[in-house]
Amino acid sequence: MQLEHFEMERLQSEWENRVAHNLSESGVHPMSVDELLAPEERDAFFKERLLYIQSNGSEELRTRVAALYPGATLENVTVTNGSAEANFIAAWRVVEPGDEVVLILPNYGQLWGALRSFGAVVKPVQLKEDRGWGLDPEELAAAFSARTRLVCVCNPNNPTGAILTTAERDAIVAQARKRGAWILADEVYRGAERDGVQSATFWGAYERVLATAGLSKAYGLPGLRIGWVLSPKDESTNLWARKDYTSISPGALSDYLARKALQPERRARILERTRGILNRNYPVLEEWVTKRGDSFRMVPPKAGAIAYLRYAWKVNSLELVLRLRDEQSVLIVPGDHFGMDGFLRVGFGNEREDLAGGLRRIDLLLDTLRAA
Repeated sequence: MQLEHFEMERLQSEWENRVAHNLSESGVHPMSVDELLAPEERDAFFKERLLYIQSNGSEELRTRVAALYPGATLENVTVTNGSAEANFIAAWRVVEPGDEVVLILPNYGQLWGALRSFGAVVKPVQLKEDRGWGLDPEELAAAFSARTRLVCVCNPNNPTGAILTTAERDAIVAQARKRGAWILADEVYRGAERDGVQSATFWGAYERVLATAGLSKAYGLPGLRIGWVLSPKDESTNLWARKDYTSISPGALSDYLARKALQPERRARILERTRGILNRNYPVLEEWVTKRGDSFRMVPPKAGAIAYLRYAWKVNSLELVLRLRDEQSVLIVPGDHFGMDGFLRVGFGNEREDLAGGLRRIDLLLDTLRAA
């Protein structure tokens, strides 16, 4: 297998904890264990045994995950180490060399590289900026063929923060059903909608759906590395078998804390915290973009702590990002990492002062570009 390098993930991993302002993250400011647990729970946490748990996740955790999806039970759930592992084992299960995969772009770069490494023929369908990052139904239909095995979608979307309409979701399901193809729906930003209205899951829309998510983005708990795949019951065993070859089991403490996080009342408080961060911080970013006038164009994001900005300067996006990193100690994500030069992904989920400070430093470099 010829592995493609995942350039975005490597850049973030290497630099996100070394810069003064990390605006590359797509989630909100992470919670601490102290914030997550009630005072009376902390003694029990420190007494937890550091054992191997069941490798597809504890029954309690899988039950709590299943409760988030209509009609699901714990037998539909495979717990993974982050939603990245969930996406990986799901694609690995479905795709064989030579299969065609419809990939709705822009999208998190993991599946683009993984699918091509598995020997798939990737057929991109581009979301349209002039449609508010929506789908062209004719372009979508044209991408499918008798060889289509899988269609991949990230909803809410990374990097644009857009949410598919009901008609767009229905069109994806209809095309998949027509060809007997699987849908792999990355829904890790579900729950981080700025208006508080949770977007619909693909789960239950069609019998061949693999829905992935986790606690990293909407929940502000990325360090737990807890994700999951919802699948038909007869596929859960196949996904679990692949997990036996990757990370074995989730960490015992991560499983324990995830069970706490997904208790219904606590989950509601966590998502309320997320929305509060998004709605306090978005005006800071919006004002900054507006002040730049025609230099930026932005479709306002509906979900997630990310905005996807088209810029006017004649400079490559990766070159610009590396200059920001080296000259201003600010990290953002270049459009190059989504195959779209001329764009930048800026995260706004930080603490408000950190966000404002990072934007001021970006201004220092952008002002030199304006004068050039």
